[in-house]
Amino acid sequence: MIQIPRLYCIVDSTFFPTTTELCSFAEALAAGGCTLLQYRNKSGQARVMLEQARELRRFSGAGAPAPPLRWIMNDRADLCQAADFDGVHVGQNDLSPESVRKIVGPDRWLGVSTHNPEQLREADLTSADYLAIGPVFATFSKQRPDPVVGLEGVRRARELTRKPLVAIGGITRANARSVIDAGADSVAVISDLLRDPRKSAEEFLAILR
Repeated sequence: MIQIPRLYCIVDSTFFPTTTELCSFAEALAAGGCTLLQYRNKSGQARVMLEQARELRRFSGAGAPAPPLRWIMNDRADLCQAADFDGVHVGQNDLSPESVRKIVGPDRWLGVSTHNPEQLREADLTSADYLAIGPVFATFSKQRPDPVVGLEGVRRARELTRKPLVAIGGITRANARSVIDAGADSVAVISDLLRDPRKSAEEFLAILR
């Protein structure tokens, strides 16, 4: 079973006009101690996504302390392979976990998003290395978010799987500890890392110890 870091940083291209700014953000997170980052780009422009992913892989983490960065591709197993990322994370409307596993092989990490107990039970039976549950709190990072599951949803998810559990959705420095205490192994964060990312990552990691 994999060991997943407490802080799962999401690098969302939506917030960055240029690849240079995207990479600078990722480097700041790495400097702040984040070792697991997901590249997220919902534009559907595969060429741009691959170019950005390769730049992120190439430049981020220079001079960052051990352990090294682990990069997760959101949605796209093919781009995970092409950019030589360490894993891929898929949602309920993407390729099935087993189809993804055939593409990325046995060694790359595979994560699956779930939003209710039924989805989590089903994902738990797959070869996924970790499962995500959410949104825990209200979030503005998605245009059409699934219903909020709350801390009780995290507790229920913890009862249903022994795999590493990542909580996502509306998680901030103010509520992150409560999510871990409810049973999550890790918290995935987007918005509360955007301002002063290095300091934000450091503060999250201090809270999550």
